[in-house]
Amino acid sequence: MKLRKSALWALVALLPLVDPNPYRVEIFATAALYALLALGLNVIVGFTGLLHLGFAAFFAIGAYAYALLNLRSGWPFWLGLPAAAGLAGLAAAALGLPAIRVRGDYLAIVTLGFGEIVRIVVTNLEPWTGGPNGLMGIAHPTIGSFNFGVDSKPYYTLLALWVALTAWACSRLARSRIGLAWAAIREDELAACSLGIDASQLKLLALAIGGAIAGAAGCLFASKQGTITPDSFDFILSVMILAMVILGGLGSVPGAIVGALVLGTAPEFLRGFASYRMLIFGVLMIVLMRLRPQGLLGGQLIRRKAGSGDAAASG
Repeated sequence: MKLRKSALWALVALLPLVDPNPYRVEIFATAALYALLALGLNVIVGFTGLLHLGFAAFFAIGAYAYALLNLRSGWPFWLGLPAAAGLAGLAAAALGLPAIRVRGDYLAIVTLGFGEIVRIVVTNLEPWTGGPNGLMGIAHPTIGSFNFGVDSKPYYTLLALWVALTAWACSRLARSRIGLAWAAIREDELAACSLGIDASQLKLLALAIGGAIAGAAGCLFASKQGTITPDSFDFILSVMILAMVILGGLGSVPGAIVGALVLGTAPEFLRGFASYRMLIFGVLMIVLMRLRPQGLLGGQLIRRKAGSGDAAASG
């Protein structure tokens, strides 16, 4: 099983060599960026059960953090990446301090407001962020004398490797004691607290980890584009990332990746239908969620455990 997964990741990483078409490589590079964001949001929504509608804010914080560090202080990409992730993680934890006092729909409203505040702030801080025009001339990553430039192929390989690393870390985290505590909070927070689980601290940790993953994605996005504007981090993006997590299956690491690949590539592959493509896309989403309300890969772990238990009982 592990060998098959390794072979699959190797094939995904080497896709630009298998299919060097620049247009398709660009589509899959964008989908890989979505997958990274979906993995981060899955920690918050899927693992812990915190409904977050402003996730694009952490994406923006990471992107602008790297852009400012690079343009103002000359920081290279490899130094800006951990800095952007750390700043976004701190911002997520800072938001969590007041936000975790509320639950459900109220938490969703708080996070939605935070997302809009970040977008409005970067739009109005024109001396620093460039305002609506954004920031330009952001440095691309370099490895030795090799500069990634504007070619999508090296970015796709970098994003695929980063998604694989993040997915591995999230999978290990989900199986750890922290992941089990997150699952207990998601299912019944009151019962989890009665067992001695510190729900507040674990919620903050989930927000910080999810925010850090989004911050790293923002840094990768800014370095790939070379320019960023506030329009790239609107509310629609937050909704799209949440839809990817739900489509793949809440709490499922492979599901988050599959959901991102489906929603990230489907509109492009339906481009041949011109003005009807979004209608077809919407209908397919409705049908799919009607047939699989738990998501594409959701609920598999529960059924597997239940099946193992039944087998053990019958044996």
